[in-house]
Amino acid sequence: MDIAEAVVNDEVQNRTRGPRSDLGAKPLGERVAALDWAGLGEALDARGCATTGPLLSPEECRAVIALYGRPERFRSKIVMARHNFGSGEYQYFAYPLPRLVATLRRRFYEHLAPIANRWAAALGEADYPAGLEAMLETCHAHGQARPTPLVLRYEKGDYNCLHQDLYGEVAFPLQVAICLSRKDVDFTGGEFLLVEQRPRAQSRGEAVALEQGQAILFANRTRPVAGTRGTYRTAMRHGVSRLHCGQRYTLGLIFHDAL
Repeated sequence: MDIAEAVVNDEVQNRTRGPRSDLGAKPLGERVAALDWAGLGEALDARGCATTGPLLSPEECRAVIALYGRPERFRSKIVMARHNFGSGEYQYFAYPLPRLVATLRRRFYEHLAPIANRWAAALGEADYPAGLEAMLETCHAHGQARPTPLVLRYEKGDYNCLHQDLYGEVAFPLQVAICLSRKDVDFTGGEFLLVEQRPRAQSRGEAVALEQGQAILFANRTRPVAGTRGTYRTAMRHGVSRLHCGQRYTLGLIFHDAL
């Protein structure tokens, strides 16, 4: 096992070789649990997105990037221009997921599920399971069995059109993206974009410049918004602005599987 494989597959036991940053020395599940979940929930309620502080260490970011050149770790590659999705490419991980990715997906879901269920109650929708395993069982019962965590790669001039990541009848309303590259060092431009399409009103947008290892949590589909006549549903779409130079990698965590 080389260093990249050790980092992404050994983070729970914390046994990787060589020196580690203070951030990387703390078990990943503890890092996710220690986030300010009350504050993140308030930001998601108010704007449909929220950012964390540094979550992944530089070593972990580099290790995930290193996996991108190993096709055996992925089930498929998408070249965006072929589908009019934008410009750039991404690869979906195959099962079994690298442990770092699987841990992030499971731990984030545990904390996002209560927020998703609060939104579902406001919109009159059914609850989501409390744990990721039950969520995936629901997906698989509907024929959605292909894993959706992915790594995206953008180079100069690349961008991602506004979209929603819906892969079947079952869809979790929240999603996470983690920047793996160094802003203003590895790349410039490439801001995360989120657009809220409000009914009977003009759309509202957010542009967020992420640091290496920082995560953004965001509404993937719809979210509830309080209005003068009660709660209404607003549609959300996300994308990435054009890269001015360099290369930008992102880890995406989607909590429902695909058809």
